[in-house]
Amino acid sequence: MKRIVGPCPEGQAEAEEREAINTAHAEKKQELPHKPPTTRKREPEGPRTILPPEFMNVIKPALGVGALTGVTGLITGGAMGIVRGLSAPLFGTVMGLQWFVLGFSFSGSRRVAMNALVGDNEPKGGDKVKASTMAGCFTGIMGGSLRGPRNIIPGAIMFSIFGAGGQAIVNSVNWTRKPQGQGVLFSKWSPVTPLTDQEYEKMLEEKLLRVEAQIAIIDEDLQELRTPRPKSEKSEK
Repeated sequence: MKRIVGPCPEGQAEAEEREAINTAHAEKKQELPHKPPTTRKREPEGPRTILPPEFMNVIKPALGVGALTGVTGLITGGAMGIVRGLSAPLFGTVMGLQWFVLGFSFSGSRRVAMNALVGDNEPKGGDKVKASTMAGCFTGIMGGSLRGPRNIIPGAIMFSIFGAGGQAIVNSVNWTRKPQGQGVLFSKWSPVTPLTDQEYEKMLEEKLLRVEAQIAIIDEDLQELRTPRPKSEKSEK
């Protein structure tokens, strides 16, 4: 006799349970909205420079100062060449180059010295004097080298004195913008007197009271003129 073996009831139950779980997962995936793939936008990169930004922060202002002093030297040298009867273009070009070197050297070296002394902090008066002295010394070396080796040491000494003295004068005069009540404009020798907001408001109120008093006096005079006088007063007159 042949025996027919049917499927195991426990295995059939497990298979049905798996099929139910798979169908449930498939239905959930169909219900979820389809999200498009997100793409990150690349931020535009700035212009790439070969030189570091710290170097460019020193070179750019120094070139501006050097160009200004160079043009001034060019004009001055041309005028001196005409006065002395020399070649004005040649004399102006030489002096323009010399002044460009002086202005560029002083501005650039002063910025480097200031960054080395204080960094990103607010510089004090003494720091400015030190930076200007070092910049003057370097400028004197550069200017002296253009006129010969013998002029390097005297040029360094003289430009150091000029840098320190000039910066000390600027610090004492204090031309920089300061809060109200400070600086040369509001010093005790200046005819200009600083006023606070409260003082200015009080002054305006006093002027307004004076104007109101004058208006009241004018109104009284107008009322006296408009009121008719008795006949007895007119006959007496």
